[in-house]
Amino acid sequence: MADPTQADVARAAGVSTALVSIVMRDVPGASDETRRRIREVADQMGYVPDERARKLRQTSSRLIGVTFDLHQPFHGDIVEHLYAASARHGYDLAISAVAPTRDEDTALRALLRERCEVGVLLGSTLSDEALATTAERVPLLLVARRSEADTISSVRSNDVEGVGLAVDHLVALGHRHIVHVDGGHAPGADDRRLGFAEACQRRGLVPLVVAGGPTEAEGFEATADLLTSLPNVTAIVAFNDRCAAGALDLLVRRHRDVPADVSVIGYDDSRLAIGPHAQMSTISQNAAEMAESAIDGALSLLAGGRAQEVVLTPHLVARSTTGPVRG
Repeated sequence: MADPTQADVARAAGVSTALVSIVMRDVPGASDETRRRIREVADQMGYVPDERARKLRQTSSRLIGVTFDLHQPFHGDIVEHLYAASARHGYDLAISAVAPTRDEDTALRALLRERCEVGVLLGSTLSDEALATTAERVPLLLVARRSEADTISSVRSNDVEGVGLAVDHLVALGHRHIVHVDGGHAPGADDRRLGFAEACQRRGLVPLVVAGGPTEAEGFEATADLLTSLPNVTAIVAFNDRCAAGALDLLVRRHRDVPADVSVIGYDDSRLAIGPHAQMSTISQNAAEMAESAIDGALSLLAGGRAQEVVLTPHLVARSTTGPVRG
C-alpha cells in the first residue's frame, strides 16, 4: 500500500491540499484548531512529511554534510556532538559513512547530491589536491586532520602535545622503557610520532617506535612483535584507543598483567576507553569541544569567512591501564 500523501490527508480532513501544506510547513495561514485537526488526521493515517522534497524546494537546504569512518568509535562520538551543535544553529546533518566497501570519494559525492551547504570531513584521507578541487564546489572543513590547502578550514587536536602528555605521565610513574605503536599512514600519525620522539628526548629516553595502525588488529600484531624484539618494554603509547585495545587484548592473551607488567595508554578518549573490561588511560581530544569548533568553523565558511585552522589542547585522562613500573 502506498504511503499517504498530502492530498490524501486533505480529503480525509475535508480541507484543501494547500491548507495541509501550510500546516505541514508550519507557516502562517491556518488557525490553531485547524492545525490541530489536520495533524491528528495525518497522524492517524501515518502520514510522514517528505523532508527531502521540502529541502529541495528551499533556496537553502540548511544541511551540513558529514563523512566519517564507520569503524572509528571516536568519529561516532564526534558525530553525536555535531548533531547537537548544528541544531543550535538551525541546521541538520546529512551523514555519509566511509567503510571498507565504500570509499571516501563515494561518501563525499553522496553528500554533494544531497545539496549540503558545507562539508565536515572526519579524519579525511583524501589528498590536499582532491580536497581543494571539491572545495571549489562546496566549502570544506576537516576534523582531526591538517591540510596545506589555503581554502580549507580544519579543527584538530595538538597531537604533538598530546603524545607528550602520555610520555610525561608514564615517566612520572617510573617508566624508562616506553614504546610508541604508531598509526602508520593514518591522519595525525606523523604528529604523534614527532610528539613521542620530542618527549622522549626531553626526558633523556631513546624513542622506540614500532609500526602499527589505527585498528585493533594492527595494535595486536604490533604488540606481539614488540614483546619479542623489545622484551624490556614496560609501557606502550598507542596511536589511538582502538590500537590500544588491540595491545591490551594481546597482553591478556600472553598473561601479562596490566598495568603491573606493562602499562598501556591510548589516544582519543573514545567510548572504547570506558568499556566494561578496561578503564583505559588515554589522551582526550574532547569530542564535544571539537564538534562545537567544527560547526562554528563550517558556518563561518558559509558566511564568507576565510579558511582557518583551529588547534585544540588535549588533556590526560589517567585510568586503570597505567601504573607505577614494577620494582
